[in-house]
Amino acid sequence: MDNERMDTYLASISKPLPKVLCDIEKEALADYVPIIRKSAQRYLQWMIALKQPKRILEIGTAVGFSGSLMALAAGPDCRITTIENYEKRFAVAEANFKRAGVWEQMEFLKGDAADILPTLEGTYDLIFMDASKGQYIYFWEEVKRLMASGSVLITDNVLQEGSLLDSHYAVCRRDRTIHKRMREFLASQMQDDAYVCDILPMGDGLSVCLKK
Repeated sequence: MDNERMDTYLASISKPLPKVLCDIEKEALADYVPIIRKSAQRYLQWMIALKQPKRILEIGTAVGFSGSLMALAAGPDCRITTIENYEKRFAVAEANFKRAGVWEQMEFLKGDAADILPTLEGTYDLIFMDASKGQYIYFWEEVKRLMASGSVLITDNVLQEGSLLDSHYAVCRRDRTIHKRMREFLASQMQDDAYVCDILPMGDGLSVCLKK
């Protein structure tokens, strides 16, 4: 099956995003800022409708597109903690949260997730991770502490444009560390008896883990 053609078709019959999200998405793409693909957008909206989360954690704010999408989908009673390390995106993300009307729902933490995650307390109903791919294996250990029974973790971009399926030796030398760590991350998820996990071949790959 041609996944790209399928994504194009599904996008053509799906409800359009609110105009403010369309504008943020268009601006992000024009500035070459990677944001979640259409299929991942639909899946997040579906999962939020199913789970009705009251607390969401996002690792990787970027320009605030996915955080705004989740806030609008979850409604004003949901609180979202979002973490971003790239200083040049701080002001853009904050401005986008405000224009989307979700700023009051956001707790915007600025800094390295490796430093911030250990300071977080309590648990989250839904966690969305879309950050430095080579750090997923390390974030996973902290994220597990922040999940209760029924919590869901969704991780984006896990198939690395299909290169994850290639042999270690077929991957460019500069990409081998990320390739190795991503494989370790996914294996750790899939083999953890405390979770039910799967990998969905949508967008650039989503891993989805439910804590038992």
